Amino acid sequence: MSTRAGYGGAILVAFRAAAANVEAHLEEINALNVFPVPDGDTGTNMLATVRSALAEAESVPLSSRTLPRVAAAISFGALMGARGNSGVILSQILLGMVEVGRERRIVNGLDLAYGLRRGSETAYAAIAKPIEGTILTVIRETSDAAVEAAERTPALEAVLEAAVEAARRSVSRTPSLLPVLREAGVVDSGGQGLFRLLEGALGAMRGETIAASIDARPAGQASLVTHTESDGWGYETMFLISADGPALDLQVMRRELEGMGDSVLVAGDASAAKVHVHNDRPDQVIGYGLTLGRLSRITVENLDDQALDVAEARAQAFTGVDPGSVGATDGTASGDPHKGDAAPKDAVARLLGSPSAVGDPSIGSPSAVVVVAAGMGLARAFESTGARGALLDGRAGNPSAGDLLAAMRATGAREIVILPNDPNIRLAARLAARLASGLAVKVVPTRTAPEGMAAMLAFDPRRSAADNAKTMLAATQSVRTLSVTQAIRDARFGERLVRKGQTIVLDADEGLVAAHRDRLAAAVAGVAALEPGFELLTVYYGEGADLSEAEQLAQRLAESLEGVEVEILHGGQPHYSYLIAAE
Repeated sequence: MSTRAGYGGAILVAFRAAAANVEAHLEEINALNVFPVPDGDTGTNMLATVRSALAEAESVPLSSRTLPRVAAAISFGALMGARGNSGVILSQILLGMVEVGRERRIVNGLDLAYGLRRGSETAYAAIAKPIEGTILTVIRETSDAAVEAAERTPALEAVLEAAVEAARRSVSRTPSLLPVLREAGVVDSGGQGLFRLLEGALGAMRGETIAASIDARPAGQASLVTHTESDGWGYETMFLISADGPALDLQVMRRELEGMGDSVLVAGDASAAKVHVHNDRPDQVIGYGLTLGRLSRITVENLDDQALDVAEARAQAFTGVDPGSVGATDGTASGDPHKGDAAPKDAVARLLGSPSAVGDPSIGSPSAVVVVAAGMGLARAFESTGARGALLDGRAGNPSAGDLLAAMRATGAREIVILPNDPNIRLAARLAARLASGLAVKVVPTRTAPEGMAAMLAFDPRRSAADNAKTMLAATQSVRTLSVTQAIRDARFGERLVRKGQTIVLDADEGLVAAHRDRLAAAVAGVAALEPGFELLTVYYGEGADLSEAEQLAQRLAESLEGVEVEILHGGQPHYSYLIAAE
């Protein structure tokens, strides 16, 4: 790679190789799961995040690929595509790293070292209680080594080489800093993902070829559906707009275009943007665009003559963003800019309650809820509450910050409560809340779907998000959740040893409650270990279980618990054969 590697095009080559290296080691990173359960997805979340950043960077026209433009695109894409706790932390690292790129046309080793230092500081600042022995330690020690190397030589490759070696050493030390890693016999998965990212960039600089073909799209996504099959679609209008005079105001553009149609997308920056709109008057959309700047790549299609999935695929290919997402505010798109064709077409995501009520000012309800549900049955259970809000399907993987932001915008409400229902979605929810300009957002840190259900039953759409968050959080204390799954490897929980293949029962804090070779015996033992006093057990059966077995479990539980009612519901959740809620 040229020593003028600071140019945007060269940085894009390096970032593409970095993403490819993460993809090539995806199974390795996912396997570094502290808990022996089949939901290890650190690598998947990090890959989705870098794919989103890569997709946004590659959407910058070739003639405009200066370092500031590419750096801004990487930062924006990472923020919108951040998935899972590891993806959110990585997005913060990238956010800090590319700050230096916003002010440079070329970079040297000192700039890289400073970028890594800023990435470390930004990531630490984003975490309320940083834990050492994680990706945070790895980026901090990596940045320290990079600064030391850069002060010896400003050569970019030499500094990156020192950073990669420091990351490798730091990852290997993580078990000595974090007892849970030492007990599990693994290194930190997020740190390993960061090491592979830097390693890929170094390989590109050396001219090496990564044994993976990176596609700037994720393997799956959360979905939000806001149309029915009977809806008319009119025309789909898409174009690129370049400022020809005053800078583009993306917030104003979005507001004006929403007055003309729906499925509005405005993504880009003050100098150039991508626009996507569905309406019955494409001439109005194009005419408005012409008042703001020069248009190119103009396309107009009659959507009523197309299948919906074809129309969406075309829009995704053009924009890199889900056309069902609502557009940008304050220069940031509210859709996830890395949607891919692999999304399940039968996503259960839909509006809660009456679709016609969403965004209707006549309803007079200030608050709405965004709920994440991983499973068809769980989705129906949340939907049955009748609450006004939006439901995200989490079966295809953790929703990104962009997914959550789009879901918030789709409710039409100004006061939003988010129920992540999974500790690994919490950071993305908080990031989305920070990005939701103009909205009052509160995240209720629900750990499980049953906790989310208890919170939903306490929701009052007439109250503010802040007031609702207090009562909803208190409501989660009324339910205790057990998760039943299978150990995918031998593991130790404190003094207890679990063997691969055993059924294990975990509490909401992922502490081991019971383990047994027989699944039903394990579940019964887990319930028996709960503190007495509950009156109702709700058993949600999911992956690996069926109704017949669930009925057997319910019968055994009813026989062992006098005076306790047992209810069976289909959850359809992945990874966990049963979720058991005790109230």
